[in-house]
Amino acid sequence: MLDVLDKINSFLWGTPSLVLLFGTGLFLTFMLKGLQFRKLMYAFKLAFTKEKPSASSDQSEGDISNFKTLMTALSATIGNGNIAGVATALTIGGPGAIFWMWIVGLLGMATKYAEALLAMKYRVKNKNGEYSGGPMYYVEKGLGSKWKWLAVAFALFGAFAALGIGNSVQSNTIADVMSTSFHINNLVTGIVLAVLTGLIIFGGIQRISTVASFFVPVMAFLYIGGSLLIIVLNYDMIIPAFKMIFFYAFNPVAAAGGFTGIIISEAIRSGVSRGIFSNEAGLGTAALIAGNAKTDHPVKQALVAMTGTFIVTIVVCTMTGLVLLITGFWDPTGGAISGVEHAPSLDGGALTSAAFGHALGIVGEYIVSFSVIFFGFSTIVGWYMYGEKCFEYLTNYRFANSYRLIYIFATGLGAVANLNLVWAFADMSNALMMIPNLIALLLLYKVIVSETNHYFNEYMPMMEAHPKRKSS
Repeated sequence: MLDVLDKINSFLWGTPSLVLLFGTGLFLTFMLKGLQFRKLMYAFKLAFTKEKPSASSDQSEGDISNFKTLMTALSATIGNGNIAGVATALTIGGPGAIFWMWIVGLLGMATKYAEALLAMKYRVKNKNGEYSGGPMYYVEKGLGSKWKWLAVAFALFGAFAALGIGNSVQSNTIADVMSTSFHINNLVTGIVLAVLTGLIIFGGIQRISTVASFFVPVMAFLYIGGSLLIIVLNYDMIIPAFKMIFFYAFNPVAAAGGFTGIIISEAIRSGVSRGIFSNEAGLGTAALIAGNAKTDHPVKQALVAMTGTFIVTIVVCTMTGLVLLITGFWDPTGGAISGVEHAPSLDGGALTSAAFGHALGIVGEYIVSFSVIFFGFSTIVGWYMYGEKCFEYLTNYRFANSYRLIYIFATGLGAVANLNLVWAFADMSNALMMIPNLIALLLLYKVIVSETNHYFNEYMPMMEAHPKRKSS
């Protein structure tokens, strides 16, 4: 079965899918006239400042603030892929992979913007009085009931993917770190994770968003702070590192010793694929939480959502990449390019941990260990909301507690299970979530453009002229 799934995933995540993802981001960037560049500072202002009276709570419908919505999405998006995924991209694609990761991240901001906008526009209220949004709703309501089969397909694979890539895979990674770094039995880790997950997710969207609002800043301070410390201590290597990124984005890495070299196509493929996995733009996941935002216009939450892609790719992934380049631990030849003579034959998270350990000693290794724990647990909590929204759609808001119990069980099981099959199923589910979402974005692009023009050309000027006037 694993062999069959690997073949399916090779097809689903092959060149056509990556072209579809990249092409959708490019198309939306063109149709929105580069909105992610023009309005980036305004988007950050919306995300991290309180809304003005014109968009106060009596005018804005929703469950949680823009900030908490962003933190919840980031808690699920900033994960171990930012530690291990970037390392893998560098070892396979070379320094140039970082450049292509930036490109797909910048284009992905337009995709994430479109997802969140449609989620807000087509969201509905469930029987508990909370909002629900996401690709299944804008597929069905935006494209019509004849497309409901596509919406059901997204929800089905989304509910399953949450149990795998968003849950048991994460708890397994945490258990490995707890065992290796702190000699704690995997079963003990699984039980503790299951209990903590249950305490949080049974508190609903409010508790989940509150926990995410705590975890994400802590993660950022811990991991980005450690990365910046390494970069500052090696400030003389910053410019050479960036030169390597730009040079090898368009030039092959020469072979040396037993190293076979890296061709340009590998740099592009690695950067694009790992960039997509790190920021999830195009998968439709952020749209599942965006519909809960408390705001008075869909464009506002869409702008806030796109900042998440910038934070994940341009900030977090770049920090990892720079650390690996500066320390030389990306280079399988032991420093043929970087000059570092002791880069070990490691990959993924182990390579990043080794780089931090080389630069900061045992403190560096602990920074990566605790980051993996924080990243993994926050992903478990954040992805629960994604799975719940999909499950609600499939069951018409029934059996929510059943899904919570299944999710909690998967958390504990993941810590002690062999997850090769779960990884394979989860990768397949992610791809099958992506396809209906991108179809909807492309078919509904006129709605996206129309809502954007309405906000900037009509709504925003009106609210500035009449700050206490309510939204129509």
